[in-house]
Amino acid sequence: MIGRLNHIAIAVPDLEEATKIYRDTLGAKVSEPVPLPEHGVTTVFVDLPNTKIELIEPLGGQSPIAAFIEKHPKGGMHHLCYEVDDIYEARDRMVELGATIVGTGEPSIGAHDKPVIFMHPKDFAGTLIELEQKD
Repeated sequence: MIGRLNHIAIAVPDLEEATKIYRDTLGAKVSEPVPLPEHGVTTVFVDLPNTKIELIEPLGGQSPIAAFIEKHPKGGMHHLCYEVDDIYEARDRMVELGATIVGTGEPSIGAHDKPVIFMHPKDFAGTLIELEQKD
């Protein structure tokens, strides 16, 4: 059911510092920061030949990433995002198999302007999983 790995998300306490590491130290191409208030984060994408790295920083005190940064002050891997052909079919299959959808259970529009859902880490070996509908 899952397709290619779309991105690995890393929560960071300082997006500007993290961007410098990837751009200046590692020589990667990094997008401009994009605030996503509906998700409570500001994000940049690091383009790699085989996937992307998403760097996410809390946006505001109510950000769902803020608690993660509190527990991991230097940041860390937050989630993996896999592509799926049909987000609704994927969601229904996950629910049928007993997986927990984070939030309302309805897809929302993610950072790539595509429908996404998040699957609870307790059902996926301790890893938060994002499913994103392919083009």
